[in-house]
Amino acid sequence: MKKRTAFIGALLSLIPIGQPLLIKTGVVLSTTGLMLAVSENVYARDSAFFYNRGFDKAEQGDHYGAISDYTKAIEIDPQNDDAFYNRGNSKLDLKDYYGAIADFTTVIEMKPASDAFYNRGLAKSNLKDYYGAIADYTKAIEIDPQYADAYLNRGFAKDALKNYYGAIADYIKAIEIDPQNDLAYLNSSIAKENIGDINGACIDAKKAVSLGNQDPENKSWIKESC
Repeated sequence: MKKRTAFIGALLSLIPIGQPLLIKTGVVLSTTGLMLAVSENVYARDSAFFYNRGFDKAEQGDHYGAISDYTKAIEIDPQNDDAFYNRGNSKLDLKDYYGAIADFTTVIEMKPASDAFYNRGLAKSNLKDYYGAIADYTKAIEIDPQYADAYLNRGFAKDALKNYYGAIADYIKAIEIDPQNDLAYLNSSIAKENIGDINGACIDAKKAVSLGNQDPENKSWIKESC
């Protein structure tokens, strides 16, 4: 029987604090509250213009273009932590894990945030630096104890290190916080199978399916083992 594979949680693609400015129309709010037309050339000297244009490009899947614009925003304003964060996200999407780690590290040095630790952990996990990933997910949890995906991904990293009991404990915590987390149930099932708890593995595998998980390997495993 083919061995099932655990799943890692998703990248957080939004900035950690606030919302994007989304300047799209070439206007600016004056101090008197009037909307005045401003040429793109004026905005081209402004960090926010490049940041927002990069955000839009990333939303459209143009991560190379987004990185270029975020880089320009950073050149103008080296303290633009949101630009570093979003550039790191685009690098993650392009599988430039070392580049992503560098950007998230800069964000953390400026302003430690749970999402920056989480995404840096995701990059490290993709590089199979599971101990480093666990350290980052733990930091994210310390900042935000209700961070379900950080527990899920820390469990994945522990799973990769064959610390199945530790992984199960993290999956259980992720489920306590987010009872609809189908990946936490699926990964818990796989970890329980690895320690020989087939009954528990079947319960969790079926629960994952009931929550909408469509992994074909899991469905096949249920038919053969449950």
